[in-house]
Amino acid sequence: MLKTELHRLGIATASALAITFCIVIMLLWGRTNLLPHPYTYHEIEARNGVKVHALAVKPEHIELRAADKPLSEYHLYGINGGFFYEDSVLNIAVNDDIPVKGTAGEFGSGWFNTKYDRGTLVWDESASRFSIQVVSTVEEIEVMDRSHYFAQGGVSMNLQNDDLWSAAIEREHLPNPDEQRLRSGLVYDDSGKLWLIVTPTRCTAAEFRDAVQSTIAPGSEKEGIFLDGDGSSQLNAAEIMLPGDSRDLKQIIVIK
Repeated sequence: MLKTELHRLGIATASALAITFCIVIMLLWGRTNLLPHPYTYHEIEARNGVKVHALAVKPEHIELRAADKPLSEYHLYGINGGFFYEDSVLNIAVNDDIPVKGTAGEFGSGWFNTKYDRGTLVWDESASRFSIQVVSTVEEIEVMDRSHYFAQGGVSMNLQNDDLWSAAIEREHLPNPDEQRLRSGLVYDDSGKLWLIVTPTRCTAAEFRDAVQSTIAPGSEKEGIFLDGDGSSQLNAAEIMLPGDSRDLKQIIVIK
């Protein structure tokens, strides 16, 4: 009798532990997850009051993907990508010469910076080098090996040239630069890190750029691009989730 009761107690205890474990895993997975990850998280408020949230990561951990729902509904770490309209991706977004959506040369696939030459952040794996290239189509991107790179289009920040940046965003048609909007961007530094950046602070393009200059890799040479903004400015991390206005995205930048 005692042996039977102990056996039943053991089963009950094991079942309770299993249920507790499952609940914990589900809760953790519910806000992406809290497993080890290859990025470092930074939260800094700039002197101008703009709060910057950034994920710093090596480029080998980056993948560009298509999307069809808010970032918060994906179980992954990353941020929003470039501009879009309805289902069309309007900025270059390619991995190894393959657009994130559709086929090469197809409108809305991630093969073009639609309408304008725009600042495109390129990681050339074979050369182990980042660059910003102002182009309109993937064919114009210069890399050593077209099977080992990624390229994300946006609008040039010109962090190395304060005299040129405002003319550049006008030429590259950054939407609503003087309005108070949520904003996002990509920046690389001279140590080889890529910074995925989102602010939940409504600010102008100039205020966002100033915040990036003062908070991201201070003292380092860096360059970057503006990404899509306003309600599309979304970030998933183990430490925080920034949902923007929870609108559906069409392209995202993922830390794998």
